[in-house]
Amino acid sequence: MRRVSICFALLAALFVGQPAHAQYVSPGASRLAPPLPAPPPPPKIEVPKVPQFDAPPRYNYQPLPRNSFSDRVTKCLHDGAAAGLGPADRGTYARMCAN
Repeated sequence: MRRVSICFALLAALFVGQPAHAQYVSPGASRLAPPLPAPPPPPKIEVPKVPQFDAPPRYNYQPLPRNSFSDRVTKCLHDGAAAGLGPADRGTYARMCAN
C-alpha cells in the first residue's frame, strides 16, 4: 500500500507539474530584446513643378566640358584600330587626332 501511494503521489506530481519560471515572457516584450527604434519620419510630399506654356524656354549656353588628354588619346587609338590601322600607324594617328 505504501508503494502504491508513493507511486500515485509521484505520478500526480508529474502530471500537475509547476510552471517554468525561466521561460516567462512579459506581455509587452522580452527582457533581453533591445527596445524598438523610433518610427521613421513621414515622407515629404512636394508638388512637382508644372511647366508653363507661356514661359520662355531656358537654354543652357555653356559649352560641354572637354575630355582629358588621356581620354582623347584612348578614343583616337580605338578609332584607329577600328579603322584597321596597324600599331605604328595608330600611334601617328593618335598623336595627330588627340591635339
